[in-house]
Amino acid sequence: MAIVLRSLHFLILLSVLCISASIPFALAQDENEFIYNGFLEAEDLRLDGAAAIDHTNGLLQLTNNLSPQQVGRAFNHFPIKFDTPSSLSFSTNFVFAIVPHLQNLGGHGIAFAISPSTNFTGRGLPNGYLGLFNDSNDGLSINRILAIELDTVPDPEFGDITSNHVGIDVNGMKSNELAPAMYFSNKEGKNISLDLLSGNPMHLWIDYDEAEKLLNVTLAPTRIPKPNRPLLSTSIDLSQILKESMYVGFSSATGTIGSDHYILGWSFNKSGPSQSLDVSSLPPLPERRKEKPSLVIITSLIAVAIVLITLAGAVAYILRRKKYEELLEDWEEEYGPHRFSYKNLHKATKGFKDTELLGEGGFGKVYIGILASSNVQIAVKRISHDSKQGMKEFVAEIVSMGRLRHRNLVQLLGYCRRRGELLLVYDYMPNGSLDRFLYSNENPNLSWVQRFRIIKGVASGLLYLHEEWEQVVLHRDVKASNVLLDAGLNGRLGDFGLAKLYDHGTNPQTTRVVGTVGYLAPEITRTGRATTCSDVFAFGVFLLEVACGRKPIEGLRLPERVILVDWVTECCRRGAILDTSDPRLEGNYVVDEMELVLKLGLLCSLAMPAARPSMRQVVQFLDGDADLQELPHDSPIFGTFTTNESSDSMSFLSHASTRSMSTTNSILRVGR
Repeated sequence: MAIVLRSLHFLILLSVLCISASIPFALAQDENEFIYNGFLEAEDLRLDGAAAIDHTNGLLQLTNNLSPQQVGRAFNHFPIKFDTPSSLSFSTNFVFAIVPHLQNLGGHGIAFAISPSTNFTGRGLPNGYLGLFNDSNDGLSINRILAIELDTVPDPEFGDITSNHVGIDVNGMKSNELAPAMYFSNKEGKNISLDLLSGNPMHLWIDYDEAEKLLNVTLAPTRIPKPNRPLLSTSIDLSQILKESMYVGFSSATGTIGSDHYILGWSFNKSGPSQSLDVSSLPPLPERRKEKPSLVIITSLIAVAIVLITLAGAVAYILRRKKYEELLEDWEEEYGPHRFSYKNLHKATKGFKDTELLGEGGFGKVYIGILASSNVQIAVKRISHDSKQGMKEFVAEIVSMGRLRHRNLVQLLGYCRRRGELLLVYDYMPNGSLDRFLYSNENPNLSWVQRFRIIKGVASGLLYLHEEWEQVVLHRDVKASNVLLDAGLNGRLGDFGLAKLYDHGTNPQTTRVVGTVGYLAPEITRTGRATTCSDVFAFGVFLLEVACGRKPIEGLRLPERVILVDWVTECCRRGAILDTSDPRLEGNYVVDEMELVLKLGLLCSLAMPAARPSMRQVVQFLDGDADLQELPHDSPIFGTFTTNESSDSMSFLSHASTRSMSTTNSILRVGR
């Protein structure tokens, strides 16, 4: 009997040892507590999109640089139970790294998220939404998502304060609390800044105390222990947000210019402080390639020596240098990161071949290209310039505009100067310009829903230029051909070749008439001075162009010319304004929206600048936050302004320009 008992005891012990040996140390956990010091044995993660585990070293990579507009997610396989108020407390910490592919340029970031589902199909977009939300669901309470964002791109529509910040988000990307990335040094007793785009590993702790309803977020470099003071601390009742069963994990997204987003280690605990990560044993990041100056110098010397050997070699060398010759002056050295080499642009566009030509206008030709270093698609615009006339100021403005960040603006990536031409490099928009959809039978007809979304998007972008950036930006060439459409047919205002910058509260210093006939405000032709009011005038013509499907001036070479603004004005006087709608729509539009766009177009294109609304008012009208007040059709400012009517018009305009927005400062009214 004793022998049988000893044998049974041995078998039980052997079974326990076998089971224990089959469970890796990193996964010795239950569904409410786990720790990953690297992810080699991470079989309990749900990977989605671009997310993958490097099985050579155990790195969890959420996004890579193989293609732009990426989303990568990694969530724990088992849901966490938040079934009672007393069980809402949790603690987690992880080590992450954001490695940019271009110096000081990367995006968008990483978010730790608690979500009721791991299925984000159709719900999570890249760019500023970090793969968690989209245009239609952002900010909705039904999302039931808590996220801690580590963001490297400022999105003004979300209220971001810098391009390097940490935020607490509830059900949307507009943060409840946010702060620049920094940590409190226990040793020095002060806050020290951190650069999320440095490519260095960093440590983040997230702790929620249900009893105090307090959420703390703490950031630090991996070389120091957890600081005594959190970066963010806010009171929040998670019982109103979390469901009984939730998933925890990470979501990351990139834009046109991407970054590599890594998670090196992760610890989570539902019932107490999360276990500390063994930072020294975490997998290392891949080495970043660095060009060796010595190798470049040696290669150049060899090339020069070969050139000097024979006359043929010398001639070939000179011709090659001429082919890629650039104009580079001393004052441009500070703009190094924003300058593209002509050689790279020449190769990207296959030598600016006609097969790569996207379009041609009065200011130059636009080519499609692919940067060999990053496989990113770009659009390159070649325009003529005189380097002796204000080029230093012009390039400074180009570099400043390269810092503009808005989802309805085409990103200006940089520039290059060569001989008598200037090359501007933009994001590539796959669907081309809006005018091709309005006037060409080669492209499918845009529905009213798509047109109205494009109109609202361009209005939002122009508001950002006029009021929401650090300087006022006058676009000076708003028109359908300068509105480009991305893959989702969203409108983006582009072509900043004529743009002018000036400080808020000052007057623009420009008296040169630039722009496109049909979109020029009357005051520009008289004074040559562009203002935000003249941009609004061009936007008004653009509104009519999109709604009517007609160009601003038709029959330019015929005796009878049709001016779009005058034609719509006359139809409005006759009470038949809807007769001007684009026949290609076949009457498939929302009547109130069509009437709003047509009358708002007339309002924006009034002859007197003071009577036109600001872009902020325009956005409020389009969003339905303000109504348009009816104007009698026989009003002297309704339509073309003449000198005989100046006294009556100025009286009305003075009244219109002083009405407050709280009483719907406007001129025409649309029933809604």
